[in-house]
Amino acid sequence: MGLLKLLTNDPLAFVLVVVPLLYSVIIHEVAHGWVAYRMGDPTAKWYGRLSLNPIKHLDPIGTLMLFLVGFGWAKPVPVNINNIADRRKGLIFVSSAGILANILIAFTALLFFRLFSLSSSGIVATLVDYVVQINIILASLNLIPIPPLDGSKILMGVASERV
Repeated sequence: MGLLKLLTNDPLAFVLVVVPLLYSVIIHEVAHGWVAYRMGDPTAKWYGRLSLNPIKHLDPIGTLMLFLVGFGWAKPVPVNINNIADRRKGLIFVSSAGILANILIAFTALLFFRLFSLSSSGIVATLVDYVVQINIILASLNLIPIPPLDGSKILMGVASERV
């Protein structure tokens, strides 16, 4: 189901899904750029992509697809793997960063929920549930080793150079 249908049927659920989805995708992409930057590649920083500003990360077609059919994408953060001294390690670490960011977000949301002994019903519980689901789905999908997903780049990094 596309997000437009959710907006018309349940505006509150729309907000509770869209905001965590937007920032989960943004944090995923920023994590790629941040790890690349820490490993010696300033490309994402030069392009202003180490930002949580949604405008920097939204892909017009990917956003439209998300609203219409429920599946979309953001602009990938630019990374020049040739700027990283150990390119194999760079490929693995940079590609894994977004997945790990999503897992960390899901874990943090669950930890927050448990630490504050929140009720299992209500708006906060629903929001935490959406945050966890969105981030586990994003991490899982990105592990699939099919280009352009992160899993394919991780696989290229661990595969033998002779392959």
